[in-house]
This record gives sequence, C-alpha cells and structure tokens, in this order.
Amino acid sequence: MSRTELQKAHRIVVKIGSRSLTGDGALVRRMAEEIAALRKSERQVVLVSSGAIALGLSRLGYRTRPKEVGRLQAAAAAGQSVLMRRYDEAFAELGMTSAQVLLTYGDLADRERLNNAREAFAALLDAGAVPIVNENDTVSTEEIRFGDNDQLASMVVPLVGADALVLLTDVDGVLDARGRRISEMAHDEQVTVVSEGRERVGTGGIQSKVDAARKATRSGAVAVIAPATRDGVLGQLFAGDDVGTFFPRRGPLRARKHWIAYTLRPRGALVLDEGAARAMRAGKSSLLPVGVLGVRGDFNPGDAVRLLAPDGNEVARGLTQLGALDAARSAGKKGAELGLLFGPERGDLVVVHKDDLVVTD
Repeated sequence: MSRTELQKAHRIVVKIGSRSLTGDGALVRRMAEEIAALRKSERQVVLVSSGAIALGLSRLGYRTRPKEVGRLQAAAAAGQSVLMRRYDEAFAELGMTSAQVLLTYGDLADRERLNNAREAFAALLDAGAVPIVNENDTVSTEEIRFGDNDQLASMVVPLVGADALVLLTDVDGVLDARGRRISEMAHDEQVTVVSEGRERVGTGGIQSKVDAARKATRSGAVAVIAPATRDGVLGQLFAGDDVGTFFPRRGPLRARKHWIAYTLRPRGALVLDEGAARAMRAGKSSLLPVGVLGVRGDFNPGDAVRLLAPDGNEVARGLTQLGALDAARSAGKKGAELGLLFGPERGDLVVVHKDDLVVTD
C-alpha cells in the first residue's frame, strides 16, 4: 500500500483543528479554495472543523478558556455562528454551498440516528454541498462527548464511506524521537509525544490524531496527518506527494463492526479464561458462559463490553446478550448448570455472539 491510494480517493474527510484556525486568519479561505480544486477533479469533501469555542471565547469576553461546562457551552454557541459564517462566505465566493452538520455522540451511538445521519450526508454530497461538521458542544456534556474532533472525524469516515481521512495540524506530521517527520507509520509503531510548550486552544493532540488515523484505516480508508500551514497541502497530498505522515489502510471492518469497536463506549468488561481468550482472538467463535471468569462494571443486554484475557489485556469488544448480574451468575457454567439457573430452554446461553464481536488485540 502506498500514497498512490490517495490519488484514487473519491470521497475525503478533512479535519482542521482549533489551533490551526486561530493561528492563521486566512486558513478558512485557503481551505475553501483547496477543497474547490479537489471538487474540480470530481472528488467529494466533508470538512470537520473545530474552532467554535475558540472563536466564542473572545466574543463573550473570556480571556482564558473556562473550565465550567456552562461557559464552554456558551462559548460554543457564540462561536459556531461565526465559524459557519466564515466558511459560508468563503465557499459562496467560489460558487459553492456549505452546510452545517452538528453531531453529538448520541447521534452515532444509536443505530437509527446514525442511519439518519448517513442519509443526510449522502443527500448533501449528492447535491454538491460541502458538509461542515462539528460537535454540538452547546448540548454535549462530558459523559456524551466524542473527546475531540479527531475522534469525531474518524467516526465520520465510515459514516460517509470515505476513502481517505486528512487530519490537518500545525506540525509537519508525526515526528520521531529526533524530531524528524515520519513519512509512513506502521500499524504497530509507537508514538513518542513531545510537548511543544504552547498554550492549548483545542482538546486534541498528536496521540489523538494517530489514534483517529488508525481507527479510520480499519474502515477501509487511508489516512494522513499533515501540516495545515502548507500552501496547497490538499492538492499535494492527493497528487501523491510525500507530505505529512501516511497511514495505509488495514483489513476493513464492516460498518457495524467498526461501530461496535470504535464508536460505542464499553459499559463494562468480561474477564475470560485462557481458552476463551484464544478463541476470541481467532474471531470465529461466540463467547459462552463457561469461558467467563468474572465481570467488571454494570451493564445491560445490548451494551458494548470489553473482553479481557486473564492478564487484563483487551482481546475483543462486543455486544453482550446478558446484563452484568446474569453474566456473573452464569460465569464458568454450561449446559445443565445453566438450565438450573435460567430454565431448560436457556441451556445454550451465549454471552457475546460472534456476529457482535470484534477482535481488538
């Protein structure tokens, strides 16, 4: 796999961070021009843009980023209109239409709402619009946040069926321990994060971008972390130039399994014995009660859970068919024992079905 895959990309998700936007007043206009150039080559672009809170701080007279949720939500409300106005004006001057899409974690965690969002994106792209996506910070709380817009962008990739994800930042890409740009990252390569000693405007960082890029590659896309400050960066990337840090695609997961592994937040965990852990790593077997050693957390049927080896390492994630209490009651049991607990018709009880299981080890 090589950067030539970027040349073939038809649908692209581009994410721009708060620090890049606040550090370069001309970036919105330049991004609009670069996206317009991609459109001329018959590519479709979805733009994930941070910046609402950063813009709203000054509008509300906040000198520093507040810690109170209410003030952050107020800043998001004040700044989102400014952010969209800048994009709308920039794209309108180029004869293009932009469209605001505000998402919450709940929109993507619920399958029906996720499918509705997918249809809305498809309609916008078919109409030739450029969706501008941001987290709906005004209503999001800590418990239901994506974490940062890098993670949001990685979830938008399978949502829209994108071929490529570009995470634009204010550095040249992922840097090695000597500060040199890494041109291409292997799937298991570790990242050494060095503090840049500057005030943080947004919530992401290079580790978050690496995590987001790797999640996107599991949906069948390629990904790049590249410098937002470089003129013509998008055109250079999709011409196959050696810019930023490239992440090749991995064996893609089906959309539903990608959703289980990377969108849903685990509500608890099941500790497995060695035999069950080996079976889960193979990814071809359902998890039965006999392979469960213990239960962590409180969860209900249908919730996502982590499947842990005896040493505590995660081997898989899946949707449990049992709540935490029943999972604990059935742990280590099989056949007649399960029948005595749950009734004869439940002797073939399954904790996590193989169709609802994703290997993450």
